[in-house]
Amino acid sequence: MSNHRVVSNTDAISIVGRSDRKSVDTTAASLMLLFCLVLGFQQVAIKGVAEDISPMVQIGLRSAMAGCLVGVLTYWRGIRWADLGHHWAPGLLVGLGFAAEFGFVAWGLTYTLASHMSVFLYTAPIFAALGLHLWVPGEQLSVRQWWGVGLAFLGMLVAMAPSGAYSIEIILGDALGLLAGLSWAATTVVIRKTSLSEAPAELTLSYQLCVTALLLLPVAAISGQLMSTQFTPMAIASLGFQTLIISFAALLLWFTLLRRYRASQLGVFSFLAPLFGVLFGTLLLNEPLSINFVMGAALSWSALSW
Repeated sequence: MSNHRVVSNTDAISIVGRSDRKSVDTTAASLMLLFCLVLGFQQVAIKGVAEDISPMVQIGLRSAMAGCLVGVLTYWRGIRWADLGHHWAPGLLVGLGFAAEFGFVAWGLTYTLASHMSVFLYTAPIFAALGLHLWVPGEQLSVRQWWGVGLAFLGMLVAMAPSGAYSIEIILGDALGLLAGLSWAATTVVIRKTSLSEAPAELTLSYQLCVTALLLLPVAAISGQLMSTQFTPMAIASLGFQTLIISFAALLLWFTLLRRYRASQLGVFSFLAPLFGVLFGTLLLNEPLSINFVMGAALSWSALSW
């Protein structure tokens, strides 16, 4: 069994704000590409079975099941429930932020397209880069990197330039997606600014999944969404994918990378996720694909060289 030491409150005072994170290398870039590919499929997986299981119920259930898996992993790694108390304040904050992020995603997907949700959710790196630049030593972007962020964001705007009239419902869903992006950015800043910066990735993810399940499942039950759930084969397959690949494996990978590399640089790669989301939405949900998507994709890919 691992003797991995959990950072105490006293230790946290000396390590919070450390600036020894590495710049993104080839390994990190490859893992972030895989991470973005998986997350790009996330909104499609939720939207594709929304008639069987509401987005709110899907996110609540996957968080609960993935939370159990993370619990087993943390126990195997030598982390005990008592260790959670060392980080309860930032843990509660990131848990609330995570619940807000996916609460907005679930709500927004009832109004807007999966491709739109992908784009507005992944405005998070812009907000996170700004917050990290202001509050976390060692996370400041150079002028050249800011140009890269700007170019990637421009690519997203070009890729999702509206080709027709927006309905009120789509505008509302897009706004909820933007709030989801803000919530994700806030949790990234909290993680890097507090003792969670050096805590095991499993511990951080435990806070997020547990708080999300405890908040969203009661909301789904009270609103009647839980009772109307239909576990069709496709719904079960989608829920299994979301639990094992997204909420467990992909998020553990994200938090592991955050402990080793500069969050502001990792965030630039997140601009690829909405492009994958638009692509999957087009192929699997028959959502429209236009020439501006191809142009926007080229801009965002070119931004990675900055």
